Amino acid sequence: MDIVKVHRKPGLNIVKVGGQIIEDRVMLNVLLERFAQMEGHKILVHGGGKRATEIEGKLGLESKVYKGRRITSGESLEVVVMVYAGLLNKTIVAGLQAKNCNAIGLCGADGNTILAHKRPVGEVDFGFVGDIEQVNPRPISLLIKNEITPVFCALTHNGKGQLLNTNADTIASELAVGLSGTFEVSLLYCFEKKGVLSNMEEADSIIRKIDKNSYNQLLEQQIIGDGMLPKLHNCFNALEAGVHKVCIGDIGMLQQDAEEYTTITL
Repeated sequence: MDIVKVHRKPGLNIVKVGGQIIEDRVMLNVLLERFAQMEGHKILVHGGGKRATEIEGKLGLESKVYKGRRITSGESLEVVVMVYAGLLNKTIVAGLQAKNCNAIGLCGADGNTILAHKRPVGEVDFGFVGDIEQVNPRPISLLIKNEITPVFCALTHNGKGQLLNTNADTIASELAVGLSGTFEVSLLYCFEKKGVLSNMEEADSIIRKIDKNSYNQLLEQQIIGDGMLPKLHNCFNALEAGVHKVCIGDIGMLQQDAEEYTTITL
């Protein structure tokens, strides 16, 4: 009798950090400590829109947002690149190095890892905002397999010399999809709340599991707010494209024995 060997893909955790965690030094330090302690292959993805808005204000620039999405003018793009790829990315990388996690800071242009195109003008012109076309998994996999942890900021490029501001939740989701052929990927969206809440006024009202049916019910009951909709859209897209596991929660979710968070399933 022939024995068929099943070769299981190595695991990979992709953690996207956002919300107040990026702005709070204490919370960010705890996040980096927990992330550094996570065993196995991992990637960290971060945004930083609030810090970019703060710097724009100091420079006398007006930040423009449409339905929660940043409109990125040429001047705004310069600030975003400085803040995302410079100040925040290198601060995070240095913090991880201090915790014995050998990290490297990247944007989508580095190693041609994330290719995007400028978002077409619709009801509004978002300026230099990118929609992702393709993730190149090879250089990312080489780093991971050589025990180097990528830290991606929220920037991509169009392959023609133009950097593009790109939603960090989407970058995390597309990285998870792009690497799912090589790794068994768990995608973890980490922010200041314990998960998706049934009542925004009650911090412990965690919805432990959301599938497509319950998601539609939550929409009808207007329990899910507008800010959570794009994140959940990315969650379902990732699962449909082969990502193994998707969760939403706070810093505690990164511990091995964590129980209080939301799991997204199909």
